[in-house]
Amino acid sequence: MQALLNLSRVIDVVTRWLGKRLAWLILVAVVIATVNAIVRKTLDMSSNSWLELQWVLFSVVFLLCSPWTLLDNEHIRIDIVSNLMSKRARDVIDVIGHTFFLLPLCVVMIVTGGPFFMRSFELNEQSGNAGGLPQWPAKALVVIGFALLLVQGISELIKRIAVMRGLIPDPHASQMHTLEAEVEHLVEAMEKR
Repeated sequence: MQALLNLSRVIDVVTRWLGKRLAWLILVAVVIATVNAIVRKTLDMSSNSWLELQWVLFSVVFLLCSPWTLLDNEHIRIDIVSNLMSKRARDVIDVIGHTFFLLPLCVVMIVTGGPFFMRSFELNEQSGNAGGLPQWPAKALVVIGFALLLVQGISELIKRIAVMRGLIPDPHASQMHTLEAEVEHLVEAMEKR
């Protein structure tokens, strides 16, 4: 199990490193959208390439940063219901969810997305819009994104099983959710006044 935990640590380091860097593409997309809007309004010029580039950048962040979201336990769940359950029940749900839902979904998306991307790449598929971008890089993001999510899902499964066996402390046990942190910050600010 120690070898699997070491593998999990490596996966986590790579996921966090990649996520932190790719998240900056949101800023790039905002700058492109702003410049594109200014040019369109002031010079009455527009470019489908710049518009499509915004979509691709958003796709990069959404698909390739999703493993980082899973790593930081910020993925969507029903917290109201989850918080009513015991720690053991939440751990079991995580193991079942990762094993029977997350990992199989990732495999299906990789297996079906691979040919989808390859066909687009072989045809050098271009946008249907005049002056648009090639489509195959965006389609490659689906395969790459779900492959990274699969690897991070395996890491999370390894850690959850190790937590249940008492081999490691729960990495999310002391984690405060974003909403809770915001409420705490607001309460502190109100108390200072």
